[in-house]
Amino acid sequence: MRAISRVVGCSINTVTKLLVDAGNTCAEFHDQMVRGLTARRVQCDEIWSFCYSKQKNTPDHKKDEAGDVWTWTAIDADSKLICGWMVGDRNAETASFFMQDLASRLAGRVQLTTDGHKAYLVAVEGAFGADIDYGMLVKMYGTPPEAEKRYSPPEIVACAKSVITGKPDSKHISTSYVERQNLTMRMSMRRFTRLTNGFSKKLENHCHALALYFVYYNFVRIHKSLRVTPAMEAGLVASPMDLEDIVRMIDEREARLQESN
Repeated sequence: MRAISRVVGCSINTVTKLLVDAGNTCAEFHDQMVRGLTARRVQCDEIWSFCYSKQKNTPDHKKDEAGDVWTWTAIDADSKLICGWMVGDRNAETASFFMQDLASRLAGRVQLTTDGHKAYLVAVEGAFGADIDYGMLVKMYGTPPEAEKRYSPPEIVACAKSVITGKPDSKHISTSYVERQNLTMRMSMRRFTRLTNGFSKKLENHCHALALYFVYYNFVRIHKSLRVTPAMEAGLVASPMDLEDIVRMIDEREARLQESN
């Protein structure tokens, strides 16, 4: 944000206001548009980041607004559409809210795959009951060399597929697409880059940036393998949007708020 303010030559407050307006607009747009999905296979995962400081360095007076932040995402394995997302802790409460939101956006029964995080077990049952084909992909990791602990993830030595509910197709119990989406997020948003000073300083701005990103990814960006946007592939829209459409939606929302006041 500060880099943008320097390049454009405007106040950081102006950039911040634009991010807030864009985030609120995109969050409302995503909530309204991504409904009634006819997805058949959905994959879920969580991606780590932090706000203000890492958890171990967070001062006591910042405990409620700083530290580790987890972004939960669900992706349609066929259309590559981000069906739902949520920001919070990596606990059972956030998992429950996330799954309830995902269930409200789906039009029918799906095959769901998650990793082995135990919070999913109760959350999926609470949101879907028995009306789902649910499988877990549990990865087992080796011990990394001492010198590589900070920069490299442990080596995956084995994967185990578990059927939790229903009759999921074993060959589609996979989290490959959602994990690739995690990489896309890290590559696309400076806030998720590791070992830099580009991390989020305020949780609210972190959420606004995510809302903007997911609308851009779903409705604007042409997916390289699909050659259309994920929203087009999912049948939500007939043509791709562009950034001018997002700017127009921001202006229209601002006009509605002024009229209501």
